[in-house]
Amino acid sequence: MTESSLFEILSEVWAIRAIVASSMVGLMCGVLGCFIVLRNMSLVGDALAHAILPGVVVAFMLVGYSTMAFFTGAVVAGLLTAVGITWIQQRVKTKNDAAIGIVFTSMFSLGVILISHISRNDGVHLDLKDFLFGYALGVSDTDLLLTGLVMVYVLLSVAVFYRYLFASTFQSVVAETMGIPVQVLHYFLMLLLSFAVVASLQTVGVILVVAMLITPAATALLLSQRLKVVLFIAGGIGMLSAILGMIVAVWLNTPPGPAMALVATAIYGLTVVFSPSRGLVAKAWFRRQRRQQTIREDILKRVFRQNQRDGVADAGIIREQLELGSGAWNSQLARLRTKGLMDKSELRLTDAGKLLALRMVRAHRLWETYLNKEVGLSPDQIHEEAERLEHLLTPEMLERVDEELGYPESDPHGSRIPRGELGV
Repeated sequence: MTESSLFEILSEVWAIRAIVASSMVGLMCGVLGCFIVLRNMSLVGDALAHAILPGVVVAFMLVGYSTMAFFTGAVVAGLLTAVGITWIQQRVKTKNDAAIGIVFTSMFSLGVILISHISRNDGVHLDLKDFLFGYALGVSDTDLLLTGLVMVYVLLSVAVFYRYLFASTFQSVVAETMGIPVQVLHYFLMLLLSFAVVASLQTVGVILVVAMLITPAATALLLSQRLKVVLFIAGGIGMLSAILGMIVAVWLNTPPGPAMALVATAIYGLTVVFSPSRGLVAKAWFRRQRRQQTIREDILKRVFRQNQRDGVADAGIIREQLELGSGAWNSQLARLRTKGLMDKSELRLTDAGKLLALRMVRAHRLWETYLNKEVGLSPDQIHEEAERLEHLLTPEMLERVDEELGYPESDPHGSRIPRGELGV
């Protein structure tokens, strides 16, 4: 398909209607999904998405093909599912995930049986596939209006009750002591979730709505730690996934619902790799920087000790101890000199370098003392562990360890523990 033909198709009224409806679903599900993920209710979202099916079918049997009837039936089924799950969890003492599985599989199975039953009647057309995977290209004006109203209601509810939702999500016990009705908020969240699932029925279907609820929220939580920022990011990612998914669906002539879910997953995958703070690339870069910092601190410590003991440091011995090649050695020396920690011409530390090296020596000897006195390791067992952990101790942690040990003057090997002066 050429770009011009793709643009022509997307300019059609039905395509614009589908994109607008999908965008609203993506925004609403992205925002609401943040609370679902943070409350460890992802499986509940999946359950509600499946459990509304019998409500839709019963509404069809009573009223016929009516958007409002579908909406009402689905919401009632969703609330009954939420009440049933909670009742089993609290009264029967069944494990949470087992209770969810029992209720949603039975409700979904009932819906499939009812659809199979009424589909055998003449003149009845209720396609199970459209409920499972959605049919965004068939969005009507009524569907569009209903989706818009539900989106506005859900977003306004989140905005109005944000503080209560925040408190009950992160500190439910504290929220209860403050007089916040945590149980009522739980059921209200289930109501909003039922609304969102029903509004998503036409665009992504009851199965793939879980992807729009969970994936944008999980992606946003990789990008920020502040809930308000997470809500905005998740809503934006949900909208972007819906729009790009619709474009991909038209381009490849494939169902829109699965395309939206795959686009959301692709964005999540990119975030997992490239997130500035929690992505795999950032973590790998941090680990590399930490290793390089550890090597430089080890160099400083060994140069300091040799200068104190022999008056001059031997580069060959230090390189052999740290297993560094000539390139890595020269690179680390250049970095130390750039930071002003080592003399420009000799293998000798500046005052700043001596202070940092002294802190490493102190951390090593304090940690050896801690492992010996508090953990009970013998002096010949503590060196390697102290070599690793000395780089992780902040000045504040060092002071706490020193205080807990009673300010010892020497380590288990008899070496004096420095107190901050330039000497050992």
